[in-house]
Amino acid sequence: MRNSRPSLIRPVAFPDSVSTPVVTPLSPSVVYASDSPDELDAQYDGDVQGYTYAREGHPNADVVAARLDAMEGASGGVVTGSGMAAVTAVMMGLLKAGDHVVGGDQLYGRSLRLMGQDLPRMGIETTLADPTDAARFAEAIRPETRMILIEVVSNPTLRVADMEGLARLAREKGVLLVVDNTFTTPRGYRPFEVGADIVIHSVTKLLAGHSDVTLGYAVARDAEVQKAIYDFAVTTGLTPSPFDCWLAERGFATFDLRFERAQDNAAALADHLAGLPAVKRVLYPTRDDHPDAARARALLGGQGCNMVSFELTGGRAAANAFTRAADGLAFAPTLGDVGTTLSHPASSSHRAMSAETRAALGMSEGFFRVSVGLEDIGELCKVFTTAAEAAQTAQSD
Repeated sequence: MRNSRPSLIRPVAFPDSVSTPVVTPLSPSVVYASDSPDELDAQYDGDVQGYTYAREGHPNADVVAARLDAMEGASGGVVTGSGMAAVTAVMMGLLKAGDHVVGGDQLYGRSLRLMGQDLPRMGIETTLADPTDAARFAEAIRPETRMILIEVVSNPTLRVADMEGLARLAREKGVLLVVDNTFTTPRGYRPFEVGADIVIHSVTKLLAGHSDVTLGYAVARDAEVQKAIYDFAVTTGLTPSPFDCWLAERGFATFDLRFERAQDNAAALADHLAGLPAVKRVLYPTRDDHPDAARARALLGGQGCNMVSFELTGGRAAANAFTRAADGLAFAPTLGDVGTTLSHPASSSHRAMSAETRAALGMSEGFFRVSVGLEDIGELCKVFTTAAEAAQTAQSD
């Protein structure tokens, strides 16, 4: 029997079997017993593979990391308790007081908060620049710049980064290029192939895909850089739940199918929204009217992924009417679920910004981000039509 050492209180675990489980077993154990101090030393020294304490790693996290490594063409990635935990592990594991970071000006709201408030409080200076133009990043680079942080497709305005230009700039200046690949996923884009140094994911989103998991992932091209990220994550307890890892692995099994269906629905919904009188503009990367359409087609190989953003002609009253009339759609600050969800940046992810700053980036009170799910597209379009009509009525009242 495996793990057959007698215990005074714990039952003997896992009887031997000539057959193996089809589904990865869930391993919630926080601690793992070793034979001797010598064996424990051997584990910590890397001479043998084993587990000690779940904060330092556990089997379910390693299974998830290995799957994500394979998707991204990487090795040695670390799974964390959330997407923002992954961002934090990268930045705090690698930066020190006096360093400087240049970030995209349309990052996820909490990433912007980290850049704008938390890093400066710790003596790390930050600058935001337009990721669609590598020249703007070049202007922001300083001698003390250590890192560039961008999203391939920005949250929530779906602008497409100048990845080749930014990768070239990072190489020339000797700074780390960190790419949040959450929106695009490895099916849409693989940042290491263009020269990224570190890739981050919020596994919570489309990768896990069912709104029942909170996880993140970070992987670096260089092993020493990866160790610094891992050490910070372990030291500060950014530990993933074994159960969430187990559920995420379940989600990976259908990821390719979900990605394709959601992407097809997103493209169709974008075209439908563009024809509704209440809708002022629609943003979807492969549409001809997207400001970065040519780059999106080249960068993403003709894929648009599953996110659509649009702006109503009215303000907050129209937005309230829209969400109230959108029966069957969750109005929630998330993305990547099997069901379509609506997000209103002005009242959720980007609420900390001033109205003027949001307006400059194209986020009005009538602006919505849609994470498109797996519904029947005909039924989905009907719901959006009804909601848009309600918004138009509210605007005219």
